[in-house]
Amino acid sequence: MKYVLVTGGVVSGLGKGVTASSIGVVLKACGLRVTSIKIDPYLNTDAGTMSPFEHGEVFVLDDGGEVDLDLGNYERFLDVTLTKDNNITTGKIYQSVLEKERKGDYLGKTVQVVPHITDAIKDWIESVSLIPVDGKEGQADVCVIELGGTVGDIESMPFIEALRQLSFSVGQENFCLIHVSLIPVLGVVGEQKTKPTQHSVRELRALGLTPHFLACRSAQPLLEPTKAKLSQFCHVASANILNIHDVPNIWHVPLLLRNQNAHHSILKQLNLTSVATAPDLDSWTKMAETFDNLTNHVKIAMVGKYVGLTDSYLSVVKALLHACIACSLKPEIEWIAASDLEDESEKSTPEAHAAAWKILKSAECILIPGGFGDRGVSGMVLAAKYARENKIPYLGICLGMQIAVIEFARSVLGLERANSTEFDAQTPDPVVIFMPEGSRTHMGSTMRLGSRRTHLQNQDSLTSKLYGDASYVDERHRHRYEVNPEIAQVLEEAGLRLVGKDDTGKRVEVIEFNNHPFYVGVQFHPEFKSRPTRPSPLFLGFILAARKLLQAHLSN
Repeated sequence: MKYVLVTGGVVSGLGKGVTASSIGVVLKACGLRVTSIKIDPYLNTDAGTMSPFEHGEVFVLDDGGEVDLDLGNYERFLDVTLTKDNNITTGKIYQSVLEKERKGDYLGKTVQVVPHITDAIKDWIESVSLIPVDGKEGQADVCVIELGGTVGDIESMPFIEALRQLSFSVGQENFCLIHVSLIPVLGVVGEQKTKPTQHSVRELRALGLTPHFLACRSAQPLLEPTKAKLSQFCHVASANILNIHDVPNIWHVPLLLRNQNAHHSILKQLNLTSVATAPDLDSWTKMAETFDNLTNHVKIAMVGKYVGLTDSYLSVVKALLHACIACSLKPEIEWIAASDLEDESEKSTPEAHAAAWKILKSAECILIPGGFGDRGVSGMVLAAKYARENKIPYLGICLGMQIAVIEFARSVLGLERANSTEFDAQTPDPVVIFMPEGSRTHMGSTMRLGSRRTHLQNQDSLTSKLYGDASYVDERHRHRYEVNPEIAQVLEEAGLRLVGKDDTGKRVEVIEFNNHPFYVGVQFHPEFKSRPTRPSPLFLGFILAARKLLQAHLSN
């Protein structure tokens, strides 16, 4: 197995995930099979209990793993299906070591960070890298490992040491280290500064790891004197100093690497030049350039709780992008804080209330994504009602579907206090309830998670048609509340079609509303399986409906 390690220095948020994914894309374009591992040094066992404001979205895998959003980048860029073990955290490592200690597996030895924690990290990396993730048999050729955080952080020290040992044990021709760093430009001087990167590399070398490549993040392309200085003081060949400057969209990053012959240098370092081919990135180039040249926009209103940090809905944004490009459109996402739509905000923050409603009414389609907690729910209900009554294409995902059910029960069934027990435990009309198998005492990994089968009850339903007249779909879930099965028949009789259900035939998975161009709610998260070249059918239908092209698409 060949390993490519991507580390980061100076500051966090430099785009290590995109860099690691792009390196994988270029190597895959050279005919190699690639797998990925993300190391997160935090103590949480997984990302499942972390706030979207704290860490961005929680990405869900087929096997139910709740992982870092960078694994979503890997899946989208490399078109692979990862497992929860592809995301290593400090919590997972310590938990596995402590379980062994309690069982007596260490035969009375004093359990220490070195060698027991570091050995556990190495063993985990080596075993997970062998798992095929591209649907083929046998192990991959290259494993790209991204170490989260910044070099020098206390929490990442055991991982640095484990990776140092790994580089020594596998040998130089099987290990390649790429260090992502920042080259800032001070406003007054206007000079590209190399000192932060020099310090970062010095710290990395002091810990026993020597970078083979520098991936320098900057606003503008690196100047030759800057590259020469970096090469001299960081002991990295000038040809191995890669510049990842700001680009119109992230699909250009693999092309930047290819244009700088990064693949050739990496293949040379890993002794793979004899088995690799010239990189074939024609389709990738076409995709990146197509997006750059799009001029027609589609206006999408995104009504959510966490709109202050757009990474909270990263996969939804990417799924919209994939669908829009398939329709030769550029997405113009208008973020609306759900609480700004509420009647209370008209009194407390009238300007924000008026602005939110102005955006909503000018949108061509409305999307309500997933979320937890009661903040902003009233505003979401108003948005769903506006979409239903004014025949604006509406897509509700997870919470968005539950909101549509609540709104329908209130407006059509006349149940004024209809609600979810998540928001009002005392509601006389609980149309959304806590799932029987859920845990009320533990939060982590206790939801309905991962890929589950949804049976589409009506072959003539819009959802079935969008999925190619499918009788079932397998999509990823992440929820602990569901539509109350006891009210399902009442909803159907009033005109809300429950077109998708789970294996038991009781749990509602997909709803639709007749006499509407597109009003669909799904309990699952279709955004997690959307790919640049294969947009999610539901997102594609949603965008087509916004442009009144859906019926033509279905008839074709």
